[in-house]
Amino acid sequence: MTDLMNETCRRFSDLLAAKITMPGGGSAAALTGSLGSALCSMTANFTLGKKKYADVENDVKRILENSERLRLRLLELSDEDAKAFPELSEAWKLPTDYPEREKIYERAALNACKAPSEMVMCCCEAIDLILEIAEKGSIMLISDAGCGALLCSSAMQSAAMNVFINTSSLKDCQEAREIEEKIDNALSEYVPKAQKIAEKVMNIFRKGE
Repeated sequence: MTDLMNETCRRFSDLLAAKITMPGGGSAAALTGSLGSALCSMTANFTLGKKKYADVENDVKRILENSERLRLRLLELSDEDAKAFPELSEAWKLPTDYPEREKIYERAALNACKAPSEMVMCCCEAIDLILEIAEKGSIMLISDAGCGALLCSSAMQSAAMNVFINTSSLKDCQEAREIEEKIDNALSEYVPKAQKIAEKVMNIFRKGE
């Protein structure tokens, strides 16, 4: 298994484009979320130490610490998503009359949901941090915060697809329904929140608001 965390951007893109099953959309979603978190960190780093923002210095330090934690965790999830696929692939290949095939497939599908589900939650947390840094951070970096919000929104929606493709095949699984509900709630709250951040940033440039 390729260690995606330590690949170059070019190599990761090459792997993603190749006729191989992994990495796929889940790993790309995790990388995208990591980049969104990185832009939050960038905004915080350029804010720290500025006299103009001295009164929010502690808040910015907290934001930076957490955005860095999320940035690195999302990179780890890119690998974890890829590593969960072989088990699922093997379960797909089992004959329909194979003993306990249904249980084996259910276990593999639920396991494949773990990484993208956590990606969604990480992106929710990142969007909250971006909202805060957009309000408290350097105005010179406001566009970077806006870009970070959109990247995290895209990442969480992409990760959600990778959850639902697995839960949708588990028709009689209560755990799958609970996962879907958790992800649906996250999307309904945080996609609009990220969009509002981006719209607010865009209005600064286009309407002077």
